[in-house]
Amino acid sequence: MYKISKQFAFSASHILGGLPQEHPCSRLHGHNYVITVHLHAEELNEIGFVKDYRALDGIKKYIDDTLDHRHLNDIFSFNPTAENIARYLYDVFKADIPELYAVEVSETPKTTAIYEAYSK
Repeated sequence: MYKISKQFAFSASHILGGLPQEHPCSRLHGHNYVITVHLHAEELNEIGFVKDYRALDGIKKYIDDTLDHRHLNDIFSFNPTAENIARYLYDVFKADIPELYAVEVSETPKTTAIYEAYSK
């Protein structure tokens, strides 16, 4: 199995619902998010790639146009946790990138949430 990944970044604010009022994430705050997409393939293509990294430029465009410098509660219909954002981005990109198997969302250098699809 061959695996590749590529990172993208954006800045945004959010408020997490369902937390006690004294929890810092229940208040308006922001992050410098790092999104990592993970792709895999059993075999390489005729060039020797899992996928040309330039073929992932649409991800950057989507992130820049939709998420960067936005308030995520205004964008999403769900509680914008890192876990939910990872699943959402996976669902957005999977149809166009069949090699995609996981999306990572980091809100800080020390925290990461991963949504990974498993084949049955």
